[in-house]
Amino acid sequence: MNPRVNPYAPGAGTPPPELAGRDVVLADALLALQRNQFGQSARSFMFVGLRGVGKTVLLNEVQALAEKEGALTDFIEISTNEPLSKTIIATLRSILLKLDRIRGVSEQVKKSLRVLKSFVGVVKIKVEDIEFSIDIDGEPGVADSGTLTRDLAEVFVAAGEAARARKSSIVILIDEIHNLPAEEFEALIMAVHRTDQKHLPLLIVGAGLPLLVKLSGNAKTYAERLFEYPDVGPLDYTEAKRALAKPAAQANVIFEDEAIGAIIRETQGYPYFLQEWGYQAWNTAKASPITADDIVRSSNVAIKRLDQNFFKSRYERLSDSQRAYLSAMAKCGPGPYRTGQIAKAMGKSSQQLGPTRDALINSGMIYSPRYGYAAFTVPLFDAFMRRIDR
Repeated sequence: MNPRVNPYAPGAGTPPPELAGRDVVLADALLALQRNQFGQSARSFMFVGLRGVGKTVLLNEVQALAEKEGALTDFIEISTNEPLSKTIIATLRSILLKLDRIRGVSEQVKKSLRVLKSFVGVVKIKVEDIEFSIDIDGEPGVADSGTLTRDLAEVFVAAGEAARARKSSIVILIDEIHNLPAEEFEALIMAVHRTDQKHLPLLIVGAGLPLLVKLSGNAKTYAERLFEYPDVGPLDYTEAKRALAKPAAQANVIFEDEAIGAIIRETQGYPYFLQEWGYQAWNTAKASPITADDIVRSSNVAIKRLDQNFFKSRYERLSDSQRAYLSAMAKCGPGPYRTGQIAKAMGKSSQQLGPTRDALINSGMIYSPRYGYAAFTVPLFDAFMRRIDR
């Protein structure tokens, strides 16, 4: 087996050779993009799922679909080191300048740039290192109140009106959206609400961990009616087999059914792990067909690589108390786990462990699937914790 032509692509946001199991969600996304483009009602949406299910890949696919439909797009990854206001200024400045270059004068685009200039002027008070030159005067009285929830909504409305005037649309893709602070999340939701009320061609497509649904609901109760929340989970047997077998077949390589079954049992159908096992199985096998014995040998390599990279990088960022909490979770068997069960395993009360649990939720290591429960955001992390605790 030639490793140079190994088709599998385990990586952060790396598109797989075969994007299996996402046909329906992408078809729904395309319909929303098309309806938004034509001024029809279409909800913004947020892909929700654990680590390693391919949310970033889906964002990139949606961006490609949007651009094919003629939309102007930008891709944002939320960072705890940069406020949303700064990121949005860079995004909308770029988009509005592109709209302004379209043939023919559009006063609406000029107005939108003036509104953005007003917003920049207010934000500069808080973020001194913003230096975006917009060679135009601001729009007095619009997006200059200094209140983010009000100003961001006015900026979004102005941008949406500019896109409509140009018979275009704007699609902003936001990864790791759960990292937004509460104030910024609320402002973003209110801005989307205003553009939605006016049927403006501006769509937000986000991606985040399962706690995203609760965060958006906490920010604004109407968020559940404003957004769609497609659940991005592991692949079923048929789609997992497709993800593994089709790229191999295109290279004239076959997986035996037993080998496919062994990989799916090891990975539980999670797309990132399917790519990792497929990659290692290819490099381990001597020739086609790839057998169940090849999977046994390659699994040791795959697990070692995951432990040293994918899992360990997250584990190393944890405090001792956080590691102890996750260790107790893992020892309780398959999740989700009752918080009282975890506390009992640690010989403490749930109240005593509250700050540790909250810190793990804030860091994106665990989430609460329902009241009084905790679960890992990283698939197979419980098995990793049990391996290092041996």
